[in-house]
Amino acid sequence: MAYQHTNSKGVTYYLHKTESVLRGGKHQIIYFFAKVAKNKKGTPCDLPEDRFVKENPRNGFLTVSKKKDDDGSSKAE
Repeated sequence: MAYQHTNSKGVTYYLHKTESVLRGGKHQIIYFFAKVAKNKKGTPCDLPEDRFVKENPRNGFLTVSKKKDDDGSSKAE
């Protein structure tokens, strides 16, 4: 089952991922939330251990961010 998160407004969102190819040819995984469990634009997934969910307090919008090390830098992949 995919990771799901209910925001402060009571709306449940499901985490999805899709792979994108950047201009330089590098592959990058994009994480996004959708209101439906199955989405044509991505596949449902679990929340990676090196990521966490942030919520915008003004509108309840959810984003996935990379966890920071103790020194303030993001972890290398």
